[in-house]
Amino acid sequence: MTPLTRIAKVIIALTTISAAIMELIDTSIVNVALSQMAGNLGASIEDIAWVITSYAIANVIIIPMTGFLAAYFGRRRYYMASIIIFTVASVFCGMSTSLWQIVLWRFVQGLGGGGLLSTSQSILFETFPGKQRGLAAALFGMGIVMGPTIGPTLGGLIIDSYSWPLIFYINVPFGIVASLLTYRFIPKEFDISAKPRIDWSGIFLLTIGIGALQYVLERGETEDWYDSKLIIWLTVVAVVGLATFIWWELRQKQPVVNLRILKDWNLSLTTLLTFIVGFILFTSVFVFPLMLQRVLGYTAYETGLTLLPASILSLVFMPFIGKMLQAGTQPKVFVTIGFITLMGFGILMSRADLNVSSGFFALPLMIRGAGLACLMVPLNAMAVAGLKPKDIPQGVALNNMMRQLGGSFGIALINNYIAHRVAVHRMDLVSNIYSGGLQFTERYNQIYQGLQAKLPVAANLQRQAYQLIELSVMKQTFMLSYLDAFLYSTLFILVAFPLIFITRSRRISEDVKMAGEAH
Repeated sequence: MTPLTRIAKVIIALTTISAAIMELIDTSIVNVALSQMAGNLGASIEDIAWVITSYAIANVIIIPMTGFLAAYFGRRRYYMASIIIFTVASVFCGMSTSLWQIVLWRFVQGLGGGGLLSTSQSILFETFPGKQRGLAAALFGMGIVMGPTIGPTLGGLIIDSYSWPLIFYINVPFGIVASLLTYRFIPKEFDISAKPRIDWSGIFLLTIGIGALQYVLERGETEDWYDSKLIIWLTVVAVVGLATFIWWELRQKQPVVNLRILKDWNLSLTTLLTFIVGFILFTSVFVFPLMLQRVLGYTAYETGLTLLPASILSLVFMPFIGKMLQAGTQPKVFVTIGFITLMGFGILMSRADLNVSSGFFALPLMIRGAGLACLMVPLNAMAVAGLKPKDIPQGVALNNMMRQLGGSFGIALINNYIAHRVAVHRMDLVSNIYSGGLQFTERYNQIYQGLQAKLPVAANLQRQAYQLIELSVMKQTFMLSYLDAFLYSTLFILVAFPLIFITRSRRISEDVKMAGEAH
C-alpha cells in the first residue's frame, strides 16, 4: 500500500473512530427515548422495545460477516456503503409514523452499523502498522468506551429539550462528512482483494443461529423466559443453527466466517476475555442508570453527566496505555490491572445506600474508567497481534461479535438476577414490617402526621400513609437488588481472571513484527 502522510493518517483515524462512536451511541441513545416514542407512535412500552431488539439482532448478525463482505466488495467500498446505509436508515427512523416502520428501519440501521464497527477497526489497524498498532488499539478503544456512555447523556439532553426524531437526525451530518472523508482519504488499495465465493449456506445458518440467540437474550425477560413456547423454540433454533454453522464453516475452503483462525491461542483467549469485558461494560451502563433514575430520582441527563467524568478519564488513559504497549509492555500486565480495578468498582458500588449523594459515585466510576482503559487497549491489540494481514478483518469481527454477545448475555442475566433479588429482598423487608411493631408504628405516625399537616382536609390519610411506606419498601428493595447486581458482575470477573495467566507472554511489538513478516 502507498505510504500515507501523517495528515492522511490523522484524518483516517478521526473518520473511523467517529463512525464507530456514532454506531455505538445508537446502541444506547434510544433507551432514554422509549416512553416518548411509545406515546407518539401509539405503542406500548413492551412493543416499543422492538426498536432496541431489531437493531441488536441486525448488529450481531452482520458483525461476524464483515470480514467476508469487506473481502467481497472491497473494504473501502463496503465501509462507505455501511456509512451510507446507516445514515439513510437514520433519516427514515426519524420520519417513521408507526411502530413497525421504525422497527424495520432500525434493523436496516443495525446492518449498516455492524459493518461500521469492525471495518473501522481493521482499516485503523492497517493504517497504523508495526509499532503504531498499540496506539491504533488505544484510539479505537476510546470510541468503544465513549459511545455507550455518551448515548444516554446525549439522548437525555435531546429528549428533555427537543423530540425523539432528533436522536436519529443527529447522525445525518456525521454520516455525510464520514462518507466524503472516506471517499477522499481512505486509499483505494483497501479495495484490492480476491473475491471469495459466496457461502450462502453459512450466511443462512449464521443468520438464523445468531438471530435466534439474540432474540432470546433481548426478549427472554419480557416473554417470561421458558414459560414461553416461542423462547423455547428459538433456543432450539439457536443451538442447532450455531452448531450446524460451526460444522459447516470448518468444512469450507472459503467460509463466510473463518473459524480456523481461532486456532491462534491468543485470539481464542482474547475473545473470551472480550466477552467478559462486554458483559461488564454493557451491564454497568445498564444497571447504573436504572439505579440512579428509578431509585435516586435522577433525570436521564443528570445520569449521563454523572458518567461523563469517568469516560473522560478513560480517554486520557488510553493513548498512554497504547504508548506503553508500543514500548514493549506485556498486554497481560494491563489486563490484570484492569480486571482487579473493575472488581474494586463492583465492591465500592455495592456499599451505596439510599442517602448517597452524586459525589459518592465519583471514585468508583473513575476506577471503572481506568479499568476499562486498561482492558480495551490491550485486548483490541491482542485480537489481531500475530494474525496474518488477510486474517485481521476476521479476527476483528469475531472479537467485536464476542463483545456484543457479552453485553447481550450480561443484560439478560442481570435482568433475570435483579428480578430474583427483588423478590427475595421484598420478602425479607416485608417480613420485618408488622402492625404494632415499634419501628413501623414510629414510621407510620411520622408519615401520617406529615400528611395531616400538609393535607388537613384530605380523606384516606391512612391509605396514603400505607402507600408511602410501600413506596419506601420498594425503593429499598430495588436499591439492594441493584447493589447485588454489581457484586454479581464482579463474580464473573473473578471467574475469568485465570484466563489472563494462560495467554502467551509475547509483547505486542513482537507479534506485530511476526505479522509484518507474513506480508
